[in-house]
Amino acid sequence: MTTQCSEDAAMGLSQEIHANCIVCGRNNPRGLRVQFSLAGDGGVEASFDCQKVFEGYDNHLHGGVIAALLDGAMMNCLFAHGHLAVTAELTIRYRQPVAIGRPATVRAWIRQSSHGLHRMQADLQQDNRLLVSAKATFLDRRTER
Repeated sequence: MTTQCSEDAAMGLSQEIHANCIVCGRNNPRGLRVQFSLAGDGGVEASFDCQKVFEGYDNHLHGGVIAALLDGAMMNCLFAHGHLAVTAELTIRYRQPVAIGRPATVRAWIRQSSHGLHRMQADLQQDNRLLVSAKATFLDRRTER
């Protein structure tokens, strides 16, 4: 069961307990500061400038940065649905390298939620091509509020 998706819910949880996050935290001066917004399908999306400072191999975005972006997108999607959770399992499929110097779009959505488990999916696209996809299970950590 998922709750109604809300930009206010996402921002509230993000600011309350996630302000120093390396991916989306606004208080982290060394973080990526990715700003997620609601997508029409109940998911979230964000654009990411693939700057050279995030390079792994020559002219390719580092795989760890990609993993962090996908995990952060799924977490922000859960925030938008009022869930506070932690990553329990994350599987990533790197299909093609992500180029440095061109923006990429990261998206995430809920596949299924029940009994405190959230099965999520995310992808990263560049130039309208799917380059990386991820599936994850998140465990609800929300306590009485």
